[in-house]
Amino acid sequence: MACPALAGLLLAVSPGVGEEAGSYAVTGDAIMEPLAAGKGDPERGAALISDRQRSLCTLCHSGPFPDAHLHGTLAPDLTGVGARLSEGQIRLRVVDMKRLVSNTIMPSYYRVADEDGRRVAAVWRGKPILTGADIEDIVAYLTTLKG
Repeated sequence: MACPALAGLLLAVSPGVGEEAGSYAVTGDAIMEPLAAGKGDPERGAALISDRQRSLCTLCHSGPFPDAHLHGTLAPDLTGVGARLSEGQIRLRVVDMKRLVSNTIMPSYYRVADEDGRRVAAVWRGKPILTGADIEDIVAYLTTLKG
């Protein structure tokens, strides 16, 4: 069951932030193909990870990010995630962690509806919170976290 406080924060995202979610294929526990053209930018990804208005990653996760006093402890520490998971595995976890752990409090940042067409909680006006390019930037950054 999702945390009501977290859901409220996610719905507070500014209108127009997302784009219509594109299609993607899940292979095992990964999305192998990028969600946007071109390679993600690790610097933009680092900025998004720390952005407590957009991605809210540090609300639940800790890691080698600025403002350690603002990091959450509800979710795994992301230090070394790039050594533990592949690019495709990280991508699926950001896109739709619920596919892997049904009772996770982590929202689906890119998926708009479930298989039955029902809206998922983390959307703003039918659009995902993060764009495909945003997710690719986050993936590019998280894959650099090797130690």
